[in-house]
Amino acid sequence: MLGQQLVNALSLGCVYALFALGFTLVFGVLGVINLSHGAVFMVGAYAALQVVTRLSFPLWGSLIVALLVSGAFGLLIDVLVLRPLRRRHAPHLIPMIATIGIAIFLNSACQGLFGAENLRFPSDVVPDQQLHFAGVQMGVLDLWIVGLSFALMGALLVLMRRTQTGRALRAIAESPKAAALLGINVEGLFYITSASAAALGGTSGVLIALYSNAVFPLMGQPMLHKGIAVIILGGMGDIRGALIGGLFLGFAEVMSVAYVGSTMRDAVAFGLLFVVLLLRPQGMFGRVLERKA
Repeated sequence: MLGQQLVNALSLGCVYALFALGFTLVFGVLGVINLSHGAVFMVGAYAALQVVTRLSFPLWGSLIVALLVSGAFGLLIDVLVLRPLRRRHAPHLIPMIATIGIAIFLNSACQGLFGAENLRFPSDVVPDQQLHFAGVQMGVLDLWIVGLSFALMGALLVLMRRTQTGRALRAIAESPKAAALLGINVEGLFYITSASAAALGGTSGVLIALYSNAVFPLMGQPMLHKGIAVIILGGMGDIRGALIGGLFLGFAEVMSVAYVGSTMRDAVAFGLLFVVLLLRPQGMFGRVLERKA
């Protein structure tokens, strides 16, 4: 039934939106397309799984660990890779290539440490209760995913629009040089942005691992492709666009599985994306891209 499919689509779309928010935050502030974001997404899932299986952490505790570990990885990537490239005024293509190398390194390291097979969270850790309302069934896990995703997305929107830090980040997005002349600690906010974006990516990694019941080294690759599609659909560097684009892609996938067939899921979803971009090439909220063109 349609109501059930809408509930399923909401869960998946929220995860896509959360992942894409971190992606677009780095692009909007640093001007970098960070292609290691999918690998950090995978690292967050493995971090959560390890503390659950080895240290018997509860699910909420593993989410906090994933957020901290992935955030630390994002900070390290910025300090060790992106900052030196910024200081050398490297062309935009160079950070993309560098982050591809980081992604390959992280994927290979995880495969060497944990193996290539699919791993799963213990069944006694994942809530399996079902809620019923108006003829629609929704799992407690789905409710967790939707609630946490909206909470994190809402917190980011409030940060960007209602705080001094958010105003400083928007100033840096417009012009880092002008922001520095105004006394803004540009480099420090670059670090905060990279860590926060990676933390969002790692958290979404845990959520998609719970949703699909699978953790494996290359799980970030398909998510990276979808994240790129979402931020292009929404408008490069726009937070509202990432949110709406992620929900759009999630709904397109679930509806195509329900009414067309699972083998056509990506074809239908990306076909719709192609049509949208034909009608509006700059994306739904492509103002940032237009200003920088």
